[in-house]
Amino acid sequence: MQTSFTAVQLADPTNARADAILKRCVHCGLCIATCPTYVLTGDERDSPRGRIYLMKQMFEERQVTPSMTYHIDRCLSCFSCMTTCPSGVDYMHLVDLARTRIEMKGHRTPRQHTLRWILSKVLPHPGRFRLALMLGGLARPFRGLIARLGLERPAAALALVPPRLLKTKIARPRSEIGKNPKAKRVALMLGCVQEVLAPSISRAAIRLLRRHGVDVVVVKDETCCGALVHSLGKEEEARRYARRNIDAWTAVIREKPLDAIIVTTSGCGTMVKDYGNILARDRGYAERAAYVAALARDITEFIDEIGLTPPMLWTGLRIAYHAACSLQHGQKLDVLPLSLLDQAGFKILQIPEGHLCCGSAGTYNLFEPELSGQLRERKLANIAKVSPDVIVTANIGCMMQLRGGTAAPFVHTVEMLDWATGGPAPEALGKLKDAGHPIEALVELAKQTALVD
Repeated sequence: MQTSFTAVQLADPTNARADAILKRCVHCGLCIATCPTYVLTGDERDSPRGRIYLMKQMFEERQVTPSMTYHIDRCLSCFSCMTTCPSGVDYMHLVDLARTRIEMKGHRTPRQHTLRWILSKVLPHPGRFRLALMLGGLARPFRGLIARLGLERPAAALALVPPRLLKTKIARPRSEIGKNPKAKRVALMLGCVQEVLAPSISRAAIRLLRRHGVDVVVVKDETCCGALVHSLGKEEEARRYARRNIDAWTAVIREKPLDAIIVTTSGCGTMVKDYGNILARDRGYAERAAYVAALARDITEFIDEIGLTPPMLWTGLRIAYHAACSLQHGQKLDVLPLSLLDQAGFKILQIPEGHLCCGSAGTYNLFEPELSGQLRERKLANIAKVSPDVIVTANIGCMMQLRGGTAAPFVHTVEMLDWATGGPAPEALGKLKDAGHPIEALVELAKQTALVD
């Protein structure tokens, strides 16, 4: 793509980076077919190529128009386009630059500003998020009335609130340290939203890692990874979260080196792996950020590196694996989780259009409930085509987006690997037992053979 930045403009590091990324685009249009929003709307401006043109105009002309804001906000940041692109266009970092520019110079309504501010102050903090869920649980029965009053976004948010109240106290898992001085040592990132919605995932990860002889450290001062505010264009807030995590993890590393920082939420993993880029110009943190980013591993990566132990029971359950965008496109981990689930004795079913986003995309289902809802229904329809016993994914956002739309339970990848290698059966599998599925005997067998409860 030909650009027309002036020398003065290129003196700005943001413009210089945007220029380098833009020039790689060759207008081929291969990205269009794999873009979820374009598949739904057919509007070129809702495609990666169309948005790249809008971003080019934004940076060259130093202006942010309502049209630019509207169509760039509708991007899911699923990065399917990057998987497709033959030219290696770094769309992920280009849209990050654009969102930061929009946040600084764009024009949004007071209602939009308020919602974005509330989300940025609530979701990254487990205590506040839990309180919000409890209040949301009280309002959930009235979401139909709220929608009829024209408040679509609050109604969409209430639809995502779990139907049952969660425990009022957040119980962080303890570090699990063995006595083997040569054991691998890792820090497990809990995830701020996942810690509230599904703490069982972290506990399953600890059991699985300990069973493989790994020492697990849960870092006390760890905070939100920063992905949420980063996606909102609040770049300085994202950097603050990154710095706090780097300080917390390097303090643990000074005591004794870590072999990896394990992440079980794929959206967080994509963010932490990008810390080196986010803090590249921060003299106080650049080197440590790059080191921490290099240590970050999705749990499937780490388990594959050390070798999955043979399964203790061979269930043959039919699994539909939903590949979270942040894992398959953001981290390029598409085959590895499937390989581990296959080794664990599960039968893998391929979901049609597996490359398309489910519509969760962080807070996208709150800002764009209509498009998000269409993608949700499309994903659920594709899952129904393969009639799975269980749906497995690696991202809490996807699980919350799709739950309730199918009779099959949603389970995290690590919970299935934990169960297969000697842990307790995932709680969600109780739905199969209630439906008369012959899972009950398998669950009882897992309880009897569980190595770590």
